[in-house]
Amino acid sequence: MAHYQLDLVLADRERWLKQYYFIRAAFSVAWVVAAFAVGSSSPVIAGALLVLYPAWDATANFVDALRSGGLNQNRTQALNVLVSLATTVAVLLALQMSMNRVLGVFGAWAILSGLLQLGTAIRRWRSFGAQWAMVLSGGQSALAGGFFIVQATMPAAPSIANVTGYAAVGAIYFLVSAVWLTVSEWRQRAKWAQLG
Repeated sequence: MAHYQLDLVLADRERWLKQYYFIRAAFSVAWVVAAFAVGSSSPVIAGALLVLYPAWDATANFVDALRSGGLNQNRTQALNVLVSLATTVAVLLALQMSMNRVLGVFGAWAILSGLLQLGTAIRRWRSFGAQWAMVLSGGQSALAGGFFIVQATMPAAPSIANVTGYAAVGAIYFLVSAVWLTVSEWRQRAKWAQLG
C-alpha cells in the first residue's frame, strides 16, 4: 500500500514537472520576444525586463519547491529562491550605475543559479525523466555566467541583447524537458494499455 502511495506521489510530481517546464519555456519565449520587440528601443522597458527575469526565476523555483515536497526537501531550490531575489535587488541597484554592472550581476547569478539548477536536476535524476536536459542547462548557465562577467569588463556598453540568447537557450532546455516527459507519459500509457 505504501509503495502504491509513493508511486501516486511520484506520478503527481512528474505531471507537475511537465507543466512547470512548459510554463518556464513559455515565459522565457515571451521574455525573449519582448526583449527583441521593445527592450532594445526603450531603456525603461529593458530595465523592467532585466529586473523581471530573476524575480520570475525566484517565484518559479519557490512554487516548484512547494509543489515538490516543500522547501526543506528541496534545499537547492530554496537557495535558488534566495539567490534570485538577491539578484533582483542587485539588478535594480546596478541599473542606476551602468549596463556593464547589470551584466556582471547577471553573470554571477547565471553561475550560482546554474549550479543550483544542476544540483536540483542531479537530485531528481533517479525519480524523474528529462533531467539530463536540466543538467545541461545548469552547466551551460554557469558557463554563460562566466562569459557575461568577461563581457561586463569590456569597455563597450552591453544591452539587453546580451541576455536574450541566454534566455532563449533556457527556453529550449525547458521545452525539451517538457516534451521528453510528455512522450514518456504517452509511452507509459501505451504500455499499460497493452498489458490491460
